[in-house]
Amino acid sequence: MNKIRKGDQVIVLTGRDKGRRGAVLQRVDEERVLVEGVNVVKKHVKPNPMKGTTGGVVDKTLSIHQSNVAIFNAATGKADRVGIKLLADPKTNKTTRVRVFKSSGAEIKA
Repeated sequence: MNKIRKGDQVIVLTGRDKGRRGAVLQRVDEERVLVEGVNVVKKHVKPNPMKGTTGGVVDKTLSIHQSNVAIFNAATGKADRVGIKLLADPKTNKTTRVRVFKSSGAEIKA
């Protein structure tokens, strides 16, 4: 189970965008995530008439390693760590895994 998922509000812990907050747009692979407004670079693009693209300088969002972001806890207004809690359902005798904040133990709403 991934501790950071698409749609989560995260805070950047290290790098030039330290302290910036944004939503996770997508998980690129097991270790990297795209966060809106974070790690934005200028890319020089050649015009390609076959694809219909014009040339110029384009802003592009690059991925960031998931160890450099922490989930945002709205209750405290700070970054927090994520834990996994097993909840047992007495009716069906099945356990479900739920993400919780380490500081308070409150469930993370997805």
